[in-house]
Amino acid sequence: MHQEKIKEVINEVKKVVVGQEKMVNRLLIGLFTNGHILLEGVPGLAKTLTVNTLSKVLHLDFKRIQFTPDLLPADLIGTMIYNQLNANFEVKKGPIFSNIVLADEINRSPAKVQSALLEAMQEKQVTIGETTFPLDKPFLVLATQNPVDQEGTYPLPEAQVDRFMMKVNIDYPTKSDELEVMRRMTNANFTSEVNPVLGKEDIFAIRNAINDVQIAEALENYIIEVVFSTRYPEKYGMHEEAKYIQFGASPRASINLNLAAKANAFMQGRDYVLPEDIKEIAEDVLNHRIILNYEAEADGVSTRDLINKILDKIPLNKTVAIQ
Repeated sequence: MHQEKIKEVINEVKKVVVGQEKMVNRLLIGLFTNGHILLEGVPGLAKTLTVNTLSKVLHLDFKRIQFTPDLLPADLIGTMIYNQLNANFEVKKGPIFSNIVLADEINRSPAKVQSALLEAMQEKQVTIGETTFPLDKPFLVLATQNPVDQEGTYPLPEAQVDRFMMKVNIDYPTKSDELEVMRRMTNANFTSEVNPVLGKEDIFAIRNAINDVQIAEALENYIIEVVFSTRYPEKYGMHEEAKYIQFGASPRASINLNLAAKANAFMQGRDYVLPEDIKEIAEDVLNHRIILNYEAEADGVSTRDLINKILDKIPLNKTVAIQ
């Protein structure tokens, strides 16, 4: 029943967005596991359009915030406003009080604004004046950033990026997909209307169902091994890779690999996790948590390369060796 509704959601999004199945899948995984998603890709890859469309299909409150250098934390979370009629201060809530918040070009705003958003993501509450307000459930932040244009940007610190469940790198569409995009966007009669499919109660029910998905102890150990190999690569015989890694993945990586693998299995119609579920989402969960050094940059080595080597070298039946 739930899987059928998820398929309906994907089909509704496809009415507007061509291709980008991976991005839609990761956004739904984030929604169903209470995790926030960072989308990175060059302009024009339908990042904003996909999030906009998904919010309409999900029948949730949605706010889009365009991050700019002059944005203030109060523009995001709200502030106290003086009411002359009543002669007192009233709380004016900001756009963060929504179910889905699109933080467009998050690296365009200074650190104090980024910190206000990331604190709300972590604590699920906002303090305005002397009053603390809980954020509505579900609460999901979908942030985008452009990796090409670095002028006038404020890169997110590694410790802050770690709060995102996944960082999804968006690639260019295929030739056939781009042909379809061109035909749709040049057709004056094309409409981007979609039907709402999932509501809040459906999302909470899916979350409970994902919580019941089984993961074998061998696969739990496999997740631990993969994460530990990013911290101590020499102990796993990866001496070549070790010289490129400055810092390995945090414990959030283990937690989110487990959650995302369960959600991926559920969306495939299974109530148990397979090794393929872990491998499929490993790159998106780990790529912003492994910090490379300057030597990696000089040699043209990416986190994607390292993650693929780690997945190739860590055997599935290995027990946890490092305490």
